[in-house]
Amino acid sequence: MKFDAEEFRKRSKEDFEGAWHDGPKVLSTPPVSRQYPRYMYRRARPHPVFDTIQKLRQAYLSMGFDEAMNPVIVEEQEVYRQFGPEAMAVLDRVFYLGGLPRPNVGIARKQIEGIEGITGKPIDSEKEEALRTCLHRYKKGDFDGDDLTHELSVVLDIDDATVVHILDSVFPEFRELAPESSRSTLRSHMTSGWFMSLGECWMRNPHPIRMFSIDRCFRREQEEGATRLMSYHSASCIVAGEDVTLDEGMAVAEGLLSAFGFTDFEFRPDEKRSKYYMPGTQTEVYARHPVHDWVEVATFGIYSPSALGEYGVGIPVMNLGLGVERLAMILHQADDVRKLSFGQFYPPTLTDRDLARAVSVREEPSTEAGRVLAQAIAAVATEHAAVPSPCSFPVWSGEIAGTALDVTVIEPEENSKLLGPACGNEVFIHESAILGVPDTEKFANIRANGIETGIRFIDTVALLAAARIEEAARCGEGTTVQVKMAKLPSDVNIKIADHAMRFVTDNRKKIDLRGPIFMTVESRVREE
Repeated sequence: MKFDAEEFRKRSKEDFEGAWHDGPKVLSTPPVSRQYPRYMYRRARPHPVFDTIQKLRQAYLSMGFDEAMNPVIVEEQEVYRQFGPEAMAVLDRVFYLGGLPRPNVGIARKQIEGIEGITGKPIDSEKEEALRTCLHRYKKGDFDGDDLTHELSVVLDIDDATVVHILDSVFPEFRELAPESSRSTLRSHMTSGWFMSLGECWMRNPHPIRMFSIDRCFRREQEEGATRLMSYHSASCIVAGEDVTLDEGMAVAEGLLSAFGFTDFEFRPDEKRSKYYMPGTQTEVYARHPVHDWVEVATFGIYSPSALGEYGVGIPVMNLGLGVERLAMILHQADDVRKLSFGQFYPPTLTDRDLARAVSVREEPSTEAGRVLAQAIAAVATEHAAVPSPCSFPVWSGEIAGTALDVTVIEPEENSKLLGPACGNEVFIHESAILGVPDTEKFANIRANGIETGIRFIDTVALLAAARIEEAARCGEGTTVQVKMAKLPSDVNIKIADHAMRFVTDNRKKIDLRGPIFMTVESRVREE
């Protein structure tokens, strides 16, 4: 809260120790939601795949590679040029692009009557001809399909919603359209784009040409699984020049992957032997990581002169590529690429500290006076918890919302104590279980190894009592708040966030915040 700096300056000169000890009085009492560990500065999490892409980009750029964007749509004939006899096998795994044909819509008396029945307006010969012309222009491609509704609304002088009704009811041709495939494909390898790019730039750029591209590729897998997706990211590069040899791939692999902490490298012949590489050059890269040991991370090779010749390229070209998701799985110790890439579709894993931040209170006072009252209730009740009943202890006297109050903690019944034994229980998170436990030998392991939330039952009940007293004070009244046996978190004014509750129940962990509370707090309006 704000304080009078001039007053403290004067007090410090007169009584430095006294002013220094009064320093904490200028601090506000934070609500439970702003108390650690619930209050924190959270670092936003980057997506593991895009984080890996960014690091790959920086690694490539630092090695002197220019960034390029290769074509995503590749014509079928390009695949034949690049892969030769392998083309049919490659095309079996690509996605062909298709689209809806534009229907040849006829305008007869039946259609005219249907439109008139919907619009309630007659269509004369001039408007009929304009309608026929509009549909013919659409068929020819003079405007796009998403403009058809607007164009027809102008011709017929009606609103767009009515046009949609007409298209659905009068022209079944639109609903009966079936997509037709083209000869255009989505690239399944970044190599497809490199050949096309090299064909245009190899004579115009100084050698050696060093380029990289990190982008999506698409592969028509039989099904997606833990290690493959139909849409994945390829981090690919080329080095083109008269003196390029296979050693270029080894040097690039080490330079690139060392940026991710990989140390030793092994280069092994790849048995797959794609026809767009020279014989004996396709090589797998294995690298040792301090955590993951030896893993396969990349493949490189020298493009075949036969494939390069199809594009008029007359210099050797080394190509290296790696799957970004594969590298991200290694770096993040993931066992399923689907969970790594599309984490929002899978249940998250919450740590005990995450769960501790998700435990808070349901009700608490909204004013500074109310929060001070709650602290006073908890302190006095704790101090006299074991006093035999009947008994009562004054807690606080002051003003809330313009109402002067006296607050007391009481236990009117005989042969009991001021508080029940569970009031001192504190909430801990232990192995994903949310537990309210006392400070006893039985629960020593939980208290020693669990995550402390900083929430005791006595504190949450005191906050509930203060909130209800504050509410009554706004009406100029006193009230009595009593909590007996707790069976649910809400019975002790504890709230567990929905996502945490779902995680705990999904994993069949325990939530145990039960116990005998038996605490009564009373507020009375002070008589003047």
